Amino acid sequence: MRIGLLTEGGYPYVSGDARLWCDRLVHGLAQHEFDVYALSRSQHQEDEGWIPLPRNVRRVRTAPLWMAEDDEVVLGRRARRRFTECFAELAAVLCGAPGAPSGGASGAAGGISKGASSATGGTPGGAPTSEADRFANALYGLAELAREEGGLAGALRSEAAVRTLERACRAPGAHRTAREARVPDLLTVAAHLERALRPLSLDWYEDDGLGAVDLCHATSGGTAALPGLLARHFTGVPLVVTEYGVRLRTHYLTAPDAPPAVRHLLAAFQGRLAAEAYGRAEVVTAGNTHARRWQERCGAEREKLRTVYPGMDARPFAEVGESPDCADPDTLVWVGRVEPAKDLVSLLHAFAEVRKQSPRARLRIVGAPAGPEGAAYLGHCRTLAAQLFPDEAEGPHAAGDNPVSFEETGGPELPAAADAYASGAVTVLSSVVEGFPVGLVEAMLCGRATVSTDVGAVVEVIGGTGLVVPPRNPRALAEACVALLRDPERRARLGAAARARALELFTVEQNIEAFHGIYLEIVSRAPVRRVLLDGAGEPLPFAVPAEAHVPVRWTAASPSLAARSGPGWAASRPVRATTPLTAPEGAR
Repeated sequence: MRIGLLTEGGYPYVSGDARLWCDRLVHGLAQHEFDVYALSRSQHQEDEGWIPLPRNVRRVRTAPLWMAEDDEVVLGRRARRRFTECFAELAAVLCGAPGAPSGGASGAAGGISKGASSATGGTPGGAPTSEADRFANALYGLAELAREEGGLAGALRSEAAVRTLERACRAPGAHRTAREARVPDLLTVAAHLERALRPLSLDWYEDDGLGAVDLCHATSGGTAALPGLLARHFTGVPLVVTEYGVRLRTHYLTAPDAPPAVRHLLAAFQGRLAAEAYGRAEVVTAGNTHARRWQERCGAEREKLRTVYPGMDARPFAEVGESPDCADPDTLVWVGRVEPAKDLVSLLHAFAEVRKQSPRARLRIVGAPAGPEGAAYLGHCRTLAAQLFPDEAEGPHAAGDNPVSFEETGGPELPAAADAYASGAVTVLSSVVEGFPVGLVEAMLCGRATVSTDVGAVVEVIGGTGLVVPPRNPRALAEACVALLRDPERRARLGAAARARALELFTVEQNIEAFHGIYLEIVSRAPVRRVLLDGAGEPLPFAVPAEAHVPVRWTAASPSLAARSGPGWAASRPVRATTPLTAPEGAR
């Protein structure tokens, strides 16, 4: 099959988000073809270039989100009126204001077409619609106008767009926070909306673009899913949305110092866009149950949700995982990026308690700082370690040096991440914020017993193969570490169980197999959208999937047949009806 892979700031760029799992997915599904449609985030990302692409990537089309390209489109009077109506309806939904009963985007002459209204569930005759329908009508109305006129970049950046947004904020019934928006707030929101809606003006949705793929796979939510929504609207291509970090949740956690009106309006836009993507997608996948709960609370239907864990390469950790012996049975190891969210301060205070009960214990902190903030945090942690553990040159347990070391992989002592995990008996995670704990899975692949804080998807990943304590609780963290340091048999038992769990659930192979099954399931129930022709212009028989769903229940013809066919045959299962398929004359 042919898959349109949709990314934002990710694959195929060298510094892209989710670059690694996308690359593994494309390599792992070498029997399928991929068309990559990538939205870049910065000039630096563009300059760094792409990673080497496999042969099954047929083409790559890119568009920048970091700069506004001038499409030189000048809208006529009717087009400007349509734009104002659609953008006004979009802004009214974000502000919480009621829409116009007959002159709004869904009912005005020359506004949204009948196709857009019917595709999004709007009601004819100007009847009241839900906010989700109003948002969809406005969004697809703007998309159709952009397709007809050749783009809307200039219109979205115009003063008219800002004034339309201002009128929506000042309209009766608008949310109180939206009414408090000042001119700088309106300019900021308008700029964000223009950036997020740039895919409307792209020429990706014709029959030689996304219209030619069998399905679209958006590798994140938000703007990356918008081209998939438009391909579905214009050409009926089914959509899959994958989120390993829920974009709407990320939006809530960023820009905490932004004015309330800006945060309110942008959160409303991101929430509506996420709900639209979840509603139109055939399948929505999450990287863990924590993200899946977020998706469900943001509007995703439970029947569409699947959990597909990130796939990790187990080969670099095989040698360490298959040899249970460790370099030092008294050493705790922490591995990761050094930043405040990892809460190394609590870890250092916990280790001070560990030293009181196990004086021979040592702590290795292995990782590089994440940006300037991480470098400052690393300096603070070094200072704290020097204060908590002055050099012990005297006394019955003299060590002559600090029991806490700060290191990075790549040197002669720790050439790779696997060597860091192998250097200690217990791996510790002390984070206060965590999504999917990659470092924890690496430790599990190495067969190491773990002590972790209960954040993010940690409990789901551990699954009973390690000790979990509350975050920001140094005493509980210390007690768990001492319990494992003093019990080598328990450490070995937990480490073996952790490795078995990681190999079963978190490998590249299971990730690829899961998406392959999802692709086949979606394509098998998608109606045929085009007839393929040979060189002579004749239809090619069997060139498109022949599967079709009919509104019946399949049951066994007789008990004996059910017994021969296995337990799954006799269980009836409702099958959703789709558009009937009519084979071309030459293929019958």
